Amino acid sequence: MTQQDSVKFDANDFLKHAPLMPGVYMMRDINHDVIYVGKAKNLKNRLSSYFKTKQLPPKTQALVANIASIETTITTTEREALLLESNLIKEYRPRYNVRLIDDKSYPYIYVSDHPFPRFSFYRGARKRKGRMFGPFPSSGAVRETLNLMAKVFRIRECEDSFFSHRTRPCLQYQIQRCSGPCVDKISRKEYLETVDEAMLFLRGDSQKLVDLLIAKMTLYSQDLQFEKAGEIRDQIQYIREIQGSNMMEENRDSLDIHALYTSAEIVNVEVMMIRDGRVLGTRAYFPKVPKDTPNEEIMSAFIMQYYGEHRQPPRNIIINTELSKEEETWLLLALSQSVDYQVQLQYPQNIRGRKRQWLNLVESNARHSVEIKLASRAQVEDRLFSLNTILGFEKNIQRIECFDISHSFGERTVASNVVYTPEGFTKKFYRRFNIEGVTAGDDYEAMRQVLTRRFKGKDPAQDPQGFPDLLLIDGGKGQLQVAIEVLDALGLSALPLMSISEGEGKVRGKDIIWMRDKAPLPLDSSSPAFHLLTQIRDEAHRFAIEGHRTRRDKMRRRSVLEDIPGIGETRRTALLTHFGGLESLKNAAVSDIAKVPGISQKLAEVVYQGLRDIN
Repeated sequence: MTQQDSVKFDANDFLKHAPLMPGVYMMRDINHDVIYVGKAKNLKNRLSSYFKTKQLPPKTQALVANIASIETTITTTEREALLLESNLIKEYRPRYNVRLIDDKSYPYIYVSDHPFPRFSFYRGARKRKGRMFGPFPSSGAVRETLNLMAKVFRIRECEDSFFSHRTRPCLQYQIQRCSGPCVDKISRKEYLETVDEAMLFLRGDSQKLVDLLIAKMTLYSQDLQFEKAGEIRDQIQYIREIQGSNMMEENRDSLDIHALYTSAEIVNVEVMMIRDGRVLGTRAYFPKVPKDTPNEEIMSAFIMQYYGEHRQPPRNIIINTELSKEEETWLLLALSQSVDYQVQLQYPQNIRGRKRQWLNLVESNARHSVEIKLASRAQVEDRLFSLNTILGFEKNIQRIECFDISHSFGERTVASNVVYTPEGFTKKFYRRFNIEGVTAGDDYEAMRQVLTRRFKGKDPAQDPQGFPDLLLIDGGKGQLQVAIEVLDALGLSALPLMSISEGEGKVRGKDIIWMRDKAPLPLDSSSPAFHLLTQIRDEAHRFAIEGHRTRRDKMRRRSVLEDIPGIGETRRTALLTHFGGLESLKNAAVSDIAKVPGISQKLAEVVYQGLRDIN
């Protein structure tokens, strides 16, 4: 259902037809962009509050002033409305909603979708089939947990390719850190039961797990299978040792603590994860929040977006911002129905002892994180102001781009492009360019290629937000001259340009900053502007080296067998498995190579000759 008026939104006409049912509403501006998504038990009553109430908060007044149309979607239940609202916020990212910045780079434990699931460390977009547990506050917490999993449950951690080609147990089985499913040392049914038990452990349900294992041990004892009963007894004992070694005042809680802290328009929600009394660490989140948004709305929206498909809520969640009864009911209904247990919200006035101490700690961390961000912002503004003053720019610098080239003796050349804004280093704009078709080690031509690729066909007037106010090149007069030639050829002579080169002896603080007229910029090495330029240059250098090393190492890890015609992944795996590695394959005779399943005499000769041609 939609109501739109390109001149002025007619609220009275719209409300006459608004449904009296639960659902979600989307507000759009005159450009048809979604500016707000909300939910309601009764859509008509909720939407009426925007237009029938005279005393609206400043944020709501700004929202209403920009409404050109409203669309409603009816849902059968309140939970459906809550979930739809969350999905629409993630999809459209409306400017008047609280938006949790994606944390896909945080580490998880990944349980693969495999007949014999693998537990492994994972970081990245969560699009794989299987289960994710996390995110964990640090990679160390993930690795520590995986280490415990291997000791307690003997779940495999090996790659699928390794698993599928084993003919005898590996070392992990010998030292009792894997149950050997690859060589049928355990049945699939038993292995999957163990996987379920391990997932109970990951969810923090250790006591439920222990009760399950005790019942299992009893059954084995009754069936006179004392060896298996003994294994489970040792497993129970180890789990209890883990509980005991990590307990604080014998606390076995599994909970999350969310502490909201705001200052100078910076909003931080600090989250602490505790599983079975083990504090896994804290993580600061800085969601995008419209001005004048109430704390209750921030906390509710954050929690709903924080828990989702790949992050299950624990049984208890402590928050330092009290929600209305209606909002709390909505939230708990949605969270509890996503798991097989009842989720509880707790407030500061209802907790004491260790929980209270944990909350105090999280609130302290939240405040400290905001203070660091404020200090960093002030420093950025000071440095940009200093540089702006020295260069005499009429407008404040909003974007600086820096380019650098990295290679090893001309091998796998990579160019970096880093961006600095009033928010500091803005990594979402970073880019790398693989340099091809230039003479190895020719930094000038590499710089020419990357600048041409970056700016060709770009018009500053049509792309003011994505165009630099200042272009910085890592290099001396030679690189600067190349940049001048490229910009002049592209009609961008007006773009402010400078380069920065290391001084004599490469001494820190002796760097020379060259202007477009190739005259050094007289900057004191202690000035904020000098620190800013060298910091940006160092970041571009780091980013270029990182990209080059990744590209070089990827090429070096590439099997030489990939360059031999007729050898695909299956035959390559068969050859390496048969000979136990590339070195043994290189030393093998043609007759030996032909004995590998799938390798004919003719193909064996091709492999034999191919390995020698490559060497």
